[in-house]
Amino acid sequence: MHHRAPAPSRRTLLTVTAAAAAAAVTGLSTPAHADQDDRLRRIIDRMSLEEKVGQLFVMRVYGHSATAPDQADIDANLKEIGVRTAAELVERYHVGGVIYFAWAHNTRDPQQIAELSNGIQQAALAQDTPVPVLISTDQEHGIVCRVGEPATLVPGAMALGAGGSHADARKAAQIAGTELAAVGIRQNYAPVADVNGNPANPVIGVRSFGSDPAAVAGLVAAQVKGYQRAGVAATSKHFPGHGDTAVDSHYGLPTITHTRAQWAELDAPPFESAIDAGIDSIMTAHIVVPALDPSEDPATLSRPILTGILREQLGYDGVVVTDSLGMEGVRTKYGDDRVPVLALKAGVDQLLNPPKLDVAWNAVLAAVRAGELTEARLDESILRILRLKAKLGLFRNAYTTRAGVERVVGTAAHLAQADRIAEATTTLLLNEDGFLPLSPASHGRVLVVGADPASPSGTTGPPTTTLATALGELGFTATALSTGITPTAARIEEAVAAAAGKDVVVVGTYNVTAASPQRTLVARLVATGVPVVTIAIRNPYDIARIAGQRATLASYSWTDVELRAAVRVLAGRARPRGRLPVPVQDADEPAKVLYPVGHGLSYS
Repeated sequence: MHHRAPAPSRRTLLTVTAAAAAAAVTGLSTPAHADQDDRLRRIIDRMSLEEKVGQLFVMRVYGHSATAPDQADIDANLKEIGVRTAAELVERYHVGGVIYFAWAHNTRDPQQIAELSNGIQQAALAQDTPVPVLISTDQEHGIVCRVGEPATLVPGAMALGAGGSHADARKAAQIAGTELAAVGIRQNYAPVADVNGNPANPVIGVRSFGSDPAAVAGLVAAQVKGYQRAGVAATSKHFPGHGDTAVDSHYGLPTITHTRAQWAELDAPPFESAIDAGIDSIMTAHIVVPALDPSEDPATLSRPILTGILREQLGYDGVVVTDSLGMEGVRTKYGDDRVPVLALKAGVDQLLNPPKLDVAWNAVLAAVRAGELTEARLDESILRILRLKAKLGLFRNAYTTRAGVERVVGTAAHLAQADRIAEATTTLLLNEDGFLPLSPASHGRVLVVGADPASPSGTTGPPTTTLATALGELGFTATALSTGITPTAARIEEAVAAAAGKDVVVVGTYNVTAASPQRTLVARLVATGVPVVTIAIRNPYDIARIAGQRATLASYSWTDVELRAAVRVLAGRARPRGRLPVPVQDADEPAKVLYPVGHGLSYS
């Protein structure tokens, strides 16, 4: 592996120098903006039609290395994309962007990620028309993370919503953005701008800052500023708003029944706030909103929504990126060959992760050759994409360095800031007779049971172990017993037996439903007479489905940073300061609110 960024060729330098001066331009004011556009248009003019089509695509690729991935990743690439490596992907399809996933083995560790990024850029700058690649990922933090430890993991959106601090939200994004930029990831599909108005929402939930449009709008703007100050393009999603749905657009096509007035009041404010904050990119939603487009096309393919509302009504002229084109929500009505063409006709700039790149790429090429799409329409989107690449400085220097990674990623200062921010998010929902905080003197013997969902980042947890370890570090004698998301009768009996002789049982709950055996687990433990404390490690709505516990905390995610903060609150090392950013309704009578927005107890 090379330890230094590869030196660009003389041809690369000569070609890219024309745009170098534009790299420092971060605003869109004239005459600087006009001068930059002239330079970028000259680059576009040199592109073949195939290169232009490629610039519009952002594609996944398997492997930890751009040129020497593992054989299994080569096989996966050949099967799904028809190329062996990331370098071949860039060479054959001239893609303008690459998206990283943990499951695609792109994100093993920070130095490896940086090497992969450099390899991709080297391939891009060796093309006939050298243009750097915009590398992206979904690093929302909380329950959606692609880059894990030793990178710093900061609290996710709903946790930050509970904290309520714009300064903390901005700082969290700045830390996250600085570390992403250091490994060559320069576009982040965050922050989520969806307002979570539906507790049954299976896809957004704690990925949202909350249920109040004004509160969400303020936190979105703060994170946009944090990411973009760190040199990373922020991406608010999922326009026009995915918050009020009970269908996951990965598996179906949701319909939002809001009227246009309700949309303007409930869904639009965070996107308007993001635009006002100078957001670099906005991601579309695969949802139907009949009030905004009676054709009932998904928003990703809707000209009335993307051009009529986003471009013309809201005045947004930045990059528009689709949500993944592999999701069922965008594939239910049209074939995979029509989707990318219709998205471009609707006003999209970047086509993200089509299921079959050759089908999508050739469909766009054919649409231009047949006159359905004009080359001028492609140029319009490519100019927006190149403006963003110039703003990020990629024409000046597309590479990252080992020293840069070591200096920035997972530093002690960043980790300490993440702990501090997380501490202000933990929410105390219930505390009967002042049962909390616990002390090792009075409740030293602790049993930790509950759900152990897979780590959101692939590197933290499991939650029961993390909680028990953190309690042990604070002087408690803690034992962990994983009972799972759907504990069996035998496992419940094991937990009940293990509770004997303990001073307190801590139960980590996870998305408790009416039929969930987690309810039986809690009830049986309560029946032992040993005091029970629950921690909702994902949705705070769990408290509406369980009873008999002495206290309940909400951590909003099960990453280590949020669980350790919850333990410090549990043990009185930190005071609970979080406030519910969503209402918790009665499970049987949804019209009845058990805990309103803003609820959060304190220690006296």
